[in-house]
Amino acid sequence: MNQTDLVNACLKNDKVAQKQLFEAFYGKLAYIAQRYCKNNAQAEILTLNGFKHLFSILNQFKIHEGLTLEDFLKNEFIVYAVNYIKDIRSEYYVASTVKAVEHKSKTYDLFLDHQLIDFRNIKPEILLKSIQDLVPSQRLIFNLYVIDNYSLTQASELLDTSEQSIKSNLEKARFNLQKQIETTLKNSTNEQPV
Repeated sequence: MNQTDLVNACLKNDKVAQKQLFEAFYGKLAYIAQRYCKNNAQAEILTLNGFKHLFSILNQFKIHEGLTLEDFLKNEFIVYAVNYIKDIRSEYYVASTVKAVEHKSKTYDLFLDHQLIDFRNIKPEILLKSIQDLVPSQRLIFNLYVIDNYSLTQASELLDTSEQSIKSNLEKARFNLQKQIETTLKNSTNEQPV
């Protein structure tokens, strides 16, 4: 069944076609949800609600000429994910306004050896966990700009904030992600048996 036939069947509430669409894209969209959410439980809720949303707007797919079904679903899901995280007002607002506290004891120096971490050599589960540990405002912009290739202008429009704020959160996200990965790597090497 080609894309158009699959979409048309889904629009006619064909349960077999809807199941086929769900199974074809569940893994890809669930991974996007994991990157945008703080944990797997929140990602699962986002994925299921996101699919409901996608089925409700599937009729708009025909409007986007030249766009594959996969690209349409991915783009719409990312917009839905951003709005979903922003709608969790208490988490988003509080995490975005928390100020860093200076610690008296220094446990490690992030750039001690003046080398940045090569993200291509990081295990995917460590990278995913480190992204999930970012505060929501940083997690959103990191995903949008770095992973999903949105421009700063597109990200600022989607997040309803200034480009300067986007740039600031992006730099904080990069620093915090680097720090989180370094901590995880140090802990994993300290735990390995001798």
